[in-house]
Amino acid sequence: MEQLDFGKNEKSTKFDQFSKDELIKQNQMLESELAIAIKEVYRLKYKNLTEEQLNLVLQEHLNEMRDSMYGSSSERYKKKPKEKKTIDIPPKPRIKKPSERYPNVPIREVPVTLNPIPDCDVCGKQMSDSGMTEDSEQLNVIQKKYEILLQKRSVYRCSCQSCMKTAPTPPRIVEGSSYSDDMILDLVASKYCDLIPIERYVGMAARNGVKDLPPHSLIDLTHKYAFFIKQVYLRIKNEVLKARVLQADETPHRMLEGSDKKSWYLWGFSTPTLCFLECHDTRSGDVASEVLLNSVCEVLLTDVYSGYDKAIRIANEKRLSLGKKIIINANCNAHARRYFFKPRHKYHEAKFYLEQYHEIYKLNSEAKGKPPDEVRKLREKMRPYFESMKKRAMEELPRYPSINKYRKALNYFLENYEGLTLFINTHDVPIGRVGHWRGDDSIMAFIPFPVSSRQTVHEDFPHTAFIR
Repeated sequence: MEQLDFGKNEKSTKFDQFSKDELIKQNQMLESELAIAIKEVYRLKYKNLTEEQLNLVLQEHLNEMRDSMYGSSSERYKKKPKEKKTIDIPPKPRIKKPSERYPNVPIREVPVTLNPIPDCDVCGKQMSDSGMTEDSEQLNVIQKKYEILLQKRSVYRCSCQSCMKTAPTPPRIVEGSSYSDDMILDLVASKYCDLIPIERYVGMAARNGVKDLPPHSLIDLTHKYAFFIKQVYLRIKNEVLKARVLQADETPHRMLEGSDKKSWYLWGFSTPTLCFLECHDTRSGDVASEVLLNSVCEVLLTDVYSGYDKAIRIANEKRLSLGKKIIINANCNAHARRYFFKPRHKYHEAKFYLEQYHEIYKLNSEAKGKPPDEVRKLREKMRPYFESMKKRAMEELPRYPSINKYRKALNYFLENYEGLTLFINTHDVPIGRVGHWRGDDSIMAFIPFPVSSRQTVHEDFPHTAFIR
């Protein structure tokens, strides 16, 4: 592996010589130039906009830019209490010992003694061990250790000298490989769970005394492992397709090989306990259509992406011809809430919707783990909050221009109101997408094989399936 030249000096620029105040002035100058450019673009696109509307749009752009650069990425929103009450500040919790934090981690005692045994400072006699100890704990890690497994298969013979038998080779992930199953599992977990590139894995092994591991052989092991567990992936996918309620999402993934402008797309289809992903070179709704045509799904929970509308339409046409139940589209409330969350600083009216969603999600938390009847009762209590939001949104909508971000939030909520409230009527439809395939507490099976014969998937873009 080629060593990076960390001693090489980067080219300095004139900004390195600026003071803090000079950098602030430069930033203000750039913002003013950007403001002129934004206003000119909107003036050309929308000739009927007034100067007041142009200033409003400009301020939205600048606020969004500042928020993306300096703002928090969290979407948490705390509802302010109606009345100020004296809050008793609880005492600071005691710092837990490592053994209390991690009760499953084994403890190894390390005695610390004095040699030679000291003498008494008062009488001068040699002291003796009291049997008492003063204890302290530290979390320790044992460095990865490599070893050679030498398998010795016993050979049996008969006294008649006519027959000999050898103990069979234990089943392995890759028969005849120079790498053990534990080595292959460590390699796969490092690459796909910890996102450690193969070259870096080779470098880490070299520091532990195992030099010159062949990277191409290790990459080949990940592919062989993928095909070894392919049937697990297919079984998980088959179970997902049997679900009545299905969640779908897609996200772009940068190409490491090929175009710098195009991306792969990871398509995820999940239930509360299972998920599978497919990697495609397109965001076309045909991907979701193929999945829905092979599923028994009756409710599809998605964001408002037109590709899912196309997929549902194609699937329902075939289902109607076969006399089957059609698929209903439910929409994600997390997306609707996010539209109100982003402009909350500029438009204080958005806080009303955030407070309503605060109460809705509080009821949703209470419903977790409850029987279906109780879930439906708690969800019915959410209906007044949705109705009040709908009424307020319809009143506010005419007050804002079409290109206004707050108006877009109102439009999103009103146009998708039916899909956003569909979950109220049934217990098994989630309030929004839960993003299972991004979870950290999942057992994953990685399958880097192409979806179709026309497509080649790079080894860094596996198909995955996991059980929560």
